[in-house]
Amino acid sequence: MLRQADRGRCSWYGSPMQWASALSLEEDLERAVAEAAAALKASLGKERADLLVAFVSQHHADLYDRLAGWVRSATGAGLVIGCSAGGVIGAGSEVENRAALSLTAANLPDVELSPFHVENASLPSDTGNRDSWERMVRVSAANGPHFLLLADPFSFDAEAFLSGLDGAFPSGKKIGGLASGARAPGGNALFLGASSYRAGLVGVALHGNVEIDTVVAQGCRPIGEPMFVTNCQRNMLAELDGRKALDVLRDLFLTLGEADRKIFRSSLFLGIVMMDNLQEYRQGDFLIRNLGGVDPESGAIAVAAPLRENMVVQFHLRDAKTSADDLAALLLRYASSLGGGRPQGSLLFSCLGRGTHLYGAPDHDTDLFRERVGDVPLGGFFCNGEIGDVHGRTYLHGYTSSFGLFRGRARA
Repeated sequence: MLRQADRGRCSWYGSPMQWASALSLEEDLERAVAEAAAALKASLGKERADLLVAFVSQHHADLYDRLAGWVRSATGAGLVIGCSAGGVIGAGSEVENRAALSLTAANLPDVELSPFHVENASLPSDTGNRDSWERMVRVSAANGPHFLLLADPFSFDAEAFLSGLDGAFPSGKKIGGLASGARAPGGNALFLGASSYRAGLVGVALHGNVEIDTVVAQGCRPIGEPMFVTNCQRNMLAELDGRKALDVLRDLFLTLGEADRKIFRSSLFLGIVMMDNLQEYRQGDFLIRNLGGVDPESGAIAVAAPLRENMVVQFHLRDAKTSADDLAALLLRYASSLGGGRPQGSLLFSCLGRGTHLYGAPDHDTDLFRERVGDVPLGGFFCNGEIGDVHGRTYLHGYTSSFGLFRGRARA
């Protein structure tokens, strides 16, 4: 079974940028590659794709190491990049819990592509040394590159990498996600060129006739009031506004209605303010992080983020309606900013906790994207963590939908 999206095209100094996305549900991976490749060729014509992004479900794990070679042979693509996935997104549709292959291809005239594979041991020890970062990712900051990034969650410190990359390339957009599908180290796969890796990060720097817009929907709403962290140790939140964190949490629970109390028990998060100079705090101003266990003796709460005293935080809830409303508002705002144009291609990095798990039905986010932005070729996958920028900084997120929208420097 095959699904195929319309192609997207844009011109910059007379050179066309074209995108297409295809999805195959064939259970035989070699046939799936052939089917998806044929659909891409039908959309792109005789032009060879400069970039091909591949996502493959864990049902094909036994053949991960052969995928990149098959894709290159079937498509003739200049550069293949991709990874394993707990669920894939292709041709504008979401597929979970069954065998699937997504191939998204782009013809990118006047765009330079610089691929790289890195592991923790190769990260620069001096995070402020731009030269070291430029050598590692094989591109100069003077070229104004943007980055597509795919990492293995078991073996690579993605947050440290993103922090260093932001420092070296502050104006570049970074988009991507953490490979999924495996439950143990070595089970995921990363693809780059003709090679397959089981650890680290693969990426490609893009510069020239390309811009990447980003839309990151965190899908949470604040409850209670913003508070100051008044006592903490690394990721353990001990006090808020001078009170034990657990006492604050108990009192907050009592202020909620029955519906929110139910969500509180299963989908409670902590938001950490991202901009210290704000005078008022609204939904979207916080970086959402998971909560861990509670120390009943001290009343401290474990947070999946480093904390510091005097930072502003606020508790948040996540539910299907909040997530849907948040994404709808962000996509509408983005579409309104285009002035009648639209991107030519898009990649969606969505959390494994979204999709049917959150909404109870498939294709929620992709349908909303098509409704708000248009019939733009769209591929992607369900991630173990999503990479995207908020307020000008790049973060590793959870439970988000992170879109990378590609266009030429002159909008179509």
